[in-house]
Amino acid sequence: MSSSHKASTMLALSLFMASVMTAAAGNFLQEVDITFGGPRANIYDGGRHLTLSLDKGSGSGFQSKKEYLFGRFDIQIKLVPGNSAGTVTTFYLSSQGPGHDEIDFEFLGNSSGDPYTLHTNVYTQGKGNREQQFHLWFDPTKTFHTYSIDWSPESIKFLVDNIPIRVFRNWETIGIPYPKSQPMRVYSTLWNADDWATRGGLVKTDWTKAPFTASYRNINVNACVVSSGSSSCGSKFTNSMQGGKQNLVLDAKTRNRMRWVQSKYMIYNYCTDFKRFPQGVSAECKRSRFL
Repeated sequence: MSSSHKASTMLALSLFMASVMTAAAGNFLQEVDITFGGPRANIYDGGRHLTLSLDKGSGSGFQSKKEYLFGRFDIQIKLVPGNSAGTVTTFYLSSQGPGHDEIDFEFLGNSSGDPYTLHTNVYTQGKGNREQQFHLWFDPTKTFHTYSIDWSPESIKFLVDNIPIRVFRNWETIGIPYPKSQPMRVYSTLWNADDWATRGGLVKTDWTKAPFTASYRNINVNACVVSSGSSSCGSKFTNSMQGGKQNLVLDAKTRNRMRWVQSKYMIYNYCTDFKRFPQGVSAECKRSRFL
C-alpha cells in the first residue's frame, strides 16, 4: 500500500471514529443543563465544578445536553457529609417514557457515623427489580471518588474508582431484555426520600442540618451521540471499540477485585432474595456472576 493511500485510509478512519464517539473534557457548562432546583444547583470555576443542594423547599439536579447509545460515563462525587439520613444522591442513565431503560447509581444517606448505602439497579422496558446494594470501603464524604457506568451492547459494568462492583450481561439469548435500543441521557439529582431511603423510612431527614450539599467534578463521557433519532450507534460502537466478546472479558486481577467487593461489601442481592421473589429469581441469576 502506498504511503498516500495509507494516509487517506488513516484520515478516513479518524473521521469515522470522530463521528461515532465523543469524549467530554469534564466541563459542566458544556455538557449539562440544570433541570430543577434553581439556585440550589451551581456550576463553578468555568465549568470544572458543580454542586447540588437540598433543603426543605426542593432538591436539585442536572442532565446531559446530549443523548447517548453505549459508552463509558465517569464522574467524581463527594457525597453529603454528616447526618445525611433521608437524602438520596444519584448518578444514572435513563431514556424517556413508561417503557424506559435506566442504569442507576443511588447513594442512600444515613445517620452520622453509619455508612452510605450504594444502591444499583438496571431497568429494561420499564421493569427494574434488579437491585444490588453495597457499602463502600472508604468514606465517600471526605474526598472525591470516581463512579463509572460502562455500557456496551454486551454488558453493563458499574465501577467505583475503576474497580468493577457489578456486571450485568446481555442475556437476550435466554429471553432477558437488555437496554440496547433506547438512547439515554446522563442525570444526577439530590432529593429527599425519607419515606424509604434510610432503614426503610424509619430515619427521617433532619432539616436542621439543611442545606445538604453534594459536590461534583471531572465529568467525562466517551460515548456514541444520538442525533435526529439515529439508531446506528450500536453497530458503530461495537466496531469502533472492537466489541464482541472483548467487552465481556474481565482479566483475572479485575475479576478478583470484583469478587472481593461482592464478598466483603455487598449487603443486598436480588438474586438471593427468595422471600421477595417466591416464584423464583430472574433467569440471569442462575448464570455465573463473574465474567
